[in-house]
Amino acid sequence: MEPALIGTRLASAAIGPLLKKLLVSDGPGAGLTGGARAVRLSSLVSFRGEKRTLTEKDVRKLAAALVERSGGGPGEAPFPADETEAVVHTLGTTLLALGDLDMDDVQAVRFGHRALARRLRAAAPPPDGLSTDSVLYLESLTEWACLHILEFFTQRSTFVARSLVEQTRGQAELIAKVDALLTGTATTTTQDAAFERRYLAHLAKKHGSLTIYGIDLHHSAKEWPLDVAYLSLEAAGPAAEPTTPAPVRQERSKAHLRADHALARHDKVLLRGLAGSGKTTLVQWLTVSAASDDRADGMAYLYGRIPFVLPLRTLTRHGERLPGPDRFLSAAGCPLTAPEGWADRVLAAGRGLVLVDGIDEIPESERGRAREWLRDLLSAYEGNRWLVTARPTAVGNDWLARDGFTDLALSPMSRTEVATFVHRWHRAAGPEAEPYEQQLLDALRTTEHVAQLATNPLMCGLVCALHLDRRGYLPQGRKALYESALSMLLSRRDRERGMANPYGITLDAAPQIQLVQRLAYWLTRNGRLQMDRAHAESVIAEAVPAMVEASGYAPDRVFAHLLHRSGLLREPTADTIDFVHRTFQDYLAAKALVDHWDIGVLIQHAKDDTWEDVIRMAVGHARPHECAEILRELLKAADAAEDRRDQLRLLILAATALNHATEVTPAVREGVLARAAELIPPRTPDEARELATVGRMVLDLLPGPEGLGDEEALMAVTTATHISSDAAIPYLARFARGSTLGVRSQLVWGWQRFDARAYAEAVIAVIDPTDLHFSVLNDDQAAELVRLGIAPNRLEIGAGVSTEALRGLLAACDPRTLFLARDGDEPDLTPLTDLTRLDTLSLDFPYAPYWRACALPSQAPLRSLTFGAWPKEGIAALRSASQLRQLSLWDAHPLTAHDWREVTLLTQVCQLAVSIVDLETIPEDVVLPWISELVVSSYDDETPRFEKTVRAFPGLRQLALFSDPGHEVDVASLAGLEGLTELHANELSLTGTEHLAPTVRIRT
Repeated sequence: MEPALIGTRLASAAIGPLLKKLLVSDGPGAGLTGGARAVRLSSLVSFRGEKRTLTEKDVRKLAAALVERSGGGPGEAPFPADETEAVVHTLGTTLLALGDLDMDDVQAVRFGHRALARRLRAAAPPPDGLSTDSVLYLESLTEWACLHILEFFTQRSTFVARSLVEQTRGQAELIAKVDALLTGTATTTTQDAAFERRYLAHLAKKHGSLTIYGIDLHHSAKEWPLDVAYLSLEAAGPAAEPTTPAPVRQERSKAHLRADHALARHDKVLLRGLAGSGKTTLVQWLTVSAASDDRADGMAYLYGRIPFVLPLRTLTRHGERLPGPDRFLSAAGCPLTAPEGWADRVLAAGRGLVLVDGIDEIPESERGRAREWLRDLLSAYEGNRWLVTARPTAVGNDWLARDGFTDLALSPMSRTEVATFVHRWHRAAGPEAEPYEQQLLDALRTTEHVAQLATNPLMCGLVCALHLDRRGYLPQGRKALYESALSMLLSRRDRERGMANPYGITLDAAPQIQLVQRLAYWLTRNGRLQMDRAHAESVIAEAVPAMVEASGYAPDRVFAHLLHRSGLLREPTADTIDFVHRTFQDYLAAKALVDHWDIGVLIQHAKDDTWEDVIRMAVGHARPHECAEILRELLKAADAAEDRRDQLRLLILAATALNHATEVTPAVREGVLARAAELIPPRTPDEARELATVGRMVLDLLPGPEGLGDEEALMAVTTATHISSDAAIPYLARFARGSTLGVRSQLVWGWQRFDARAYAEAVIAVIDPTDLHFSVLNDDQAAELVRLGIAPNRLEIGAGVSTEALRGLLAACDPRTLFLARDGDEPDLTPLTDLTRLDTLSLDFPYAPYWRACALPSQAPLRSLTFGAWPKEGIAALRSASQLRQLSLWDAHPLTAHDWREVTLLTQVCQLAVSIVDLETIPEDVVLPWISELVVSSYDDETPRFEKTVRAFPGLRQLALFSDPGHEVDVASLAGLEGLTELHANELSLTGTEHLAPTVRIRT
């Protein structure tokens, strides 16, 4: 708690009498003055010496009164309620240390209240096991108390007689500080709070709705409430086999989670996604969740966060410098004016939610500058949460890795998610849309080209809009889909509804497309997504006289018509325009480039990720001989590329462009596919995923499983599992028997991308289950395992599986190993109760503060347990698990001294996993001689220290260390562990090993 806020709750009249009791009265006969000599502090306190009026107990009561008065009032409590007694005790001990300071009153005044508070804290024993909030609160309250104590010193008659001038200066300075704290800073705090209420309300209103994409609706509003429209998608990270040594081992990394929950687990996230995959909608959802009091399930982690929405396309539209915190709001177009220094105070306090949207939407030449801007912010402000979005290939895998960012990618929509989107869209569209919902769902199940289009929210919206607009008819192919959408938006919509023309402009779709594609061409050629309105008007004004249909209209009216009626353009600010979605810009720019036959421009930008869709769509717009030339030029550019990554990108670009071609000669087609075959099998997981973007045609090129090595087979299966077509199922089924664990694990992971029943019958039912974890992410998968009678020994069950499906699956399987994830703050674990074979259990509850240990199966031989949230009954409840040997706490909250004392009750546990910060909180009286194996994780530049480890774990035989690769760790202090026989370190640089006994085996 800040001193200013304490000051607003404790007026001088209230705290003065309390603190004055700490000092003896300044009456005659006190024997304190001693002439002109300064007075030692030990003779001024009222709980020592001849003038003693307080006992130690009285001082602690005084501390309790200070805590009670300063902690009262509205708002969030300054520290956890269960730490009140410890806070009072620590404050009392600190105040008692006043009598131990070796200084006089004049020195104390000269030092100032902050230095005096630091000396008090140094003289008192350090806080034991208190949370960070409690420690910060005590620091603030101690400083505030010292401020008044020093003021009392300056008012003593002996002090005045000794140094009148010093007293006058000191008192004036101290009074000024008190005034600043009680008035100035308090006023700032009040102004900040008032502004934040306005700002959050503005954000909630601005971002709280979505436009129903692609059509004006008759019976519902144009805007759709975000809480109804939002569809939570999955984010995936690299899934790698762990390297934890047995027997204390995390069997499998958790590579999947809900995208809107990613910042609950990681404070810095780089989120990748294709155009239309929902990145910007996610930014809106996070913003509204932080700005609103009524949060959806699992979003409570954003409580108290202040969002800063920073769309890079807006911040850099003129190539200007990226803004500092003082310009965040104005640069992003927020009309509100914040109090001076407000953004700095929010970020310095670690309360910010910084959402940087669209790294791919600025020119590649400017991305390095954007990264340095971001790094400057990260180094200046700690404790905030950061989300950066980009297209998949916009930046390299290591672009923000050293800055601690977790790299995740939005997954394509599953069949279940597509069905949910379609249902919500039609519900918002009103009664007239209802008859068409089931028709579209049937088409998505039975018509492959429709299902291939509807893989992200943008394309799903287009498909829904066109299906309704055409009364159940859908065009085939992506190019036809966009042509139909443009026709609907530009001409048919208003005409077929009999709508009056508000601008007096009557134009068919063709001339309107010619006009808006000029804007798209300028934006794409200049690497921008926004342009000044004045420049856009001049582009249209220049083109109108040459357009036969448009030449009779005033250019400004034509521009107004395009802006307000085309459905393609919008005004993000009063002086700028852009396209409603970048995909339309890419489509129209590609058409303009083909019309101008700027093939040199296309090939020149072929390595630029922002041009990938433009080039693919250009192939779709081109005539046969033009299409062949573009593809041949791409192959030549690939041959000339010196960098393997550039070569791979160009060949895959050529292969994926084939999907867009209306007509291409067999020779050119075979040439492109032959060159793509050179990439097969891919060498790395990144290459495998990129190759999958070619689509189902790559299935004809993938070999195996005969003749493939283990790694080649894994890369081939990785590619096939990323192809969103059930045509991949027969190919994948060939690998189900006799493959390595890595291949079989990839096959199980791929289940989520295909029809649950078809994949289960072809792959899951015949796969070799040996040592294999079966990942079950939804109810359909759970039902298939039960239906087919498959009872895996090892199950990983995601949060998307309902409690009912979980209960049925566990009853049917009774697994030995279970990794269980649950959303929400009250996980229902009763389905675990009747398990009889469970040996290893990992519980992942990112939003639950507690779970009930009483739900653990009492009849199971549970030996290994991992959890993040703490048992509600306390860890002592685990004593009933008599066979428990392995306990992993490195996902739990930082352990306090109290937690460590509870761990001492589990004498049956011999293998323990914790984080390095937990080792620093072990109390002096905690010793666990029965722990023989210890796993310690250390990340984010934490430097492991082992002095407490040696004292607390005297029986340790095996120690495993995990940290960032290359991290230097000094292990000399481990020489005190006489029984240590094995030291495991993953890619660490160890120093001090010469001090260890020769019998210690070191594995890195």
